[in-house]
Amino acid sequence: MELHFTKLQGNGNDFILIDEYKGVAIPDEMKAEFAALYCDRRFGIGGDGVLYLSLSQKADLKMRLLQPDGSEAEMCGNGIRCFAKYAYDRGYVRKSCTVETPAGIIPVEMNYQDDSFFATIGMPEPKFMRKDIPATGEGEYKEEIEGFEVYAVNTGVPHAVIFTDALDTVDLAKIGPKIRRHETFPKGANVNFVERSGKDTLRVRTFERGVEDETLCCGTGATASAAVAHHLGYVGTKVEIETKGGPLVSHLDGQAKMEGPATTVFSGTITF
Repeated sequence: MELHFTKLQGNGNDFILIDEYKGVAIPDEMKAEFAALYCDRRFGIGGDGVLYLSLSQKADLKMRLLQPDGSEAEMCGNGIRCFAKYAYDRGYVRKSCTVETPAGIIPVEMNYQDDSFFATIGMPEPKFMRKDIPATGEGEYKEEIEGFEVYAVNTGVPHAVIFTDALDTVDLAKIGPKIRRHETFPKGANVNFVERSGKDTLRVRTFERGVEDETLCCGTGATASAAVAHHLGYVGTKVEIETKGGPLVSHLDGQAKMEGPATTVFSGTITF
């Protein structure tokens, strides 16, 4: 048996995409195990998750993301850009489409600029109330954890946001897991450390739930960081975000949107 896959990346956040447009390629009961096996960077293909593309009864296409620990993420900003690039290049969609995710129906606009692919994603509405994140307690989230002032928001998935003046010195591998698994987050949370680098610019580092490590970029994390910064009055409605993997732009006037690139890395075949 042979299984075709495509490797894509958005700002260094990389994914294995399995095309199930014409039918199931990997049974649902095996998808988590497949992600755990093939996301391994030494014994597999390597990736921050596996994207599954299929038809939808509610939108143009359906996206699922299985992570290296076998869990399924509700939404992924960089992942959906990679997903959109593959779908566009294959001719499944034109310059705009809708994508069904566990976080809701996501609108996507796509284009090529000088041979580089860019997509603008209509992100889920940022939710600041604890019950919507989810987090324990009432009202908006603000806690002191491990000596840090922690805010939280849901931008499709739960995100903790911490502002710092020394982003590069944060030991994310040490502090990230403690906040990610804090008792106030019943489903866990991604953890973003954010430095205000200019009037409407932020630098962001993210420890991702499910990957259980720092990634080069997190689209929902960038949106969460911009949303909390805007909510606190630190930035305006258009925010430029610099991640280790490259820049993103967050738009917060009306529906939240995220703009960024995606690149096809390579394609291949797995033989079972």
